[in-house]
Amino acid sequence: MSNDFSFAIKSICFDEDYRPADNTRITTNFANLARGAERQANLRNTFRMINNRFNALAHWDNPKADRYAVELDIVSVEMGIAGQDTAHALPLIEVLKTNIVDHHTGERIEGIVGNNFSSYVRDYDFSVVLLEHTKQQSGFSVPDHFGELHGNLFKRFVASPAYREHFSKPPVICLSVASSKTYHRTGNVHPVLGVEYLQNESSLTDAYFAKMGLAVRYFMPPDSAAPLAFYFSGDLLRDYTNLELISTISTMETFQKIYRPEIYNANSAAGKTYQPSLQNEDYSMTRIVYDREERSRLAVQQGRFAEEHFIKPYRAVLEQWSAACAR
Repeated sequence: MSNDFSFAIKSICFDEDYRPADNTRITTNFANLARGAERQANLRNTFRMINNRFNALAHWDNPKADRYAVELDIVSVEMGIAGQDTAHALPLIEVLKTNIVDHHTGERIEGIVGNNFSSYVRDYDFSVVLLEHTKQQSGFSVPDHFGELHGNLFKRFVASPAYREHFSKPPVICLSVASSKTYHRTGNVHPVLGVEYLQNESSLTDAYFAKMGLAVRYFMPPDSAAPLAFYFSGDLLRDYTNLELISTISTMETFQKIYRPEIYNANSAAGKTYQPSLQNEDYSMTRIVYDREERSRLAVQQGRFAEEHFIKPYRAVLEQWSAACAR
């Protein structure tokens, strides 16, 4: 069944003039910022934060802290199923691709693909399958085979000719740490990623991303308030250059300061033992408007969309294919 699925990649520049298309997943973090009366100010301030943070971390040969700028592309992946009309390709995932502009040399340096990660099937898994399963249980548990289809689809995409034609390295996805877990500082320090933390136990998100073929490490970059979770395949510290890693840190830390200021814009940094909390009241707000409540509500709607337009119509094909992947 190796030829059952094919992938098409589309890319659009994410800048202060960006407007989400009608078919864009509104729960996508960058789409949320680009809507409403404050959209252009939101985007302008977001990119200012990203560039300032990049230059602060890439401080060598950069005395005025203005050498670099980050450019972002929204990468949308559509999946075609054999025998299906190509006009009805299914939206699968959206990620961000970073690129770095060196104003001193005029060079444009390729960054990392991944960063922000959004997926209709993940919305379906967490906002439909897991929610309905939990309602039927006396305590919390995870459904059988939870996340396996999504993980197999993601691995198939990363191994596809379409991915290799567009990107030279595997993806790195950067997320917030889990507020339900405790993190412990280690003695391992990377010059860019910062001090490494270890988690007391794996989270549901860790297990979900493991099925996508991704391991996780937690680092708190210099002058950050909290660790970030980096999901990757291969060797995070050796496979990517310092500038590539800085492009991810500056982008995703900025987003987290906007989305979770209680953690990432806290007025005090994580200590040796750290448990993130969205109830923390000692934090600073950015000047960027973000509707966190709307995003949570729409995740359910878009999970239902995936169920109606993807899972139900192709359930037999998908289950057969995913089961074959496990053998």
